[in-house]
Amino acid sequence: MYPEEIVIPMKEELTEHGFKELLNADDVENVLSGRGTTLVMINSVCGCSAGTARPGVLLAVHNSSKKPDNITTSFAGFDVEAVNQVRKHLLPYPPSSPAIALFKDGELVHMIERHMIEGRSAQMIADNLLGAFDTHCN
Repeated sequence: MYPEEIVIPMKEELTEHGFKELLNADDVENVLSGRGTTLVMINSVCGCSAGTARPGVLLAVHNSSKKPDNITTSFAGFDVEAVNQVRKHLLPYPPSSPAIALFKDGELVHMIERHMIEGRSAQMIADNLLGAFDTHCN
């Protein structure tokens, strides 16, 4: 597991903007078993990807007229139980962090894997998510 002093500021980058933390398997199941749309950001210490993924997700959430009902996050290598549970819902996609997933009524409808984040700007990630929000959110 990563040291708390490294992880906490990266978590707060999202939680201070309304993202609910998924800290264990029950948290994951509770949010994904409900109706509506849920955005899950698997956060990461990876500077090259997470450094644009977090701002990209925030841009999308703050600038969309259609937003997910739930915006959530879990931290790879720190919130291990929760991330492992989320990854069960992401199959057949392989484990990836950072990663961004959109669920509708518990079903995965949009996935952004790490390789789709690497080398892309926060605005490009936001644009990708804005399209998914427009398609799947109310």
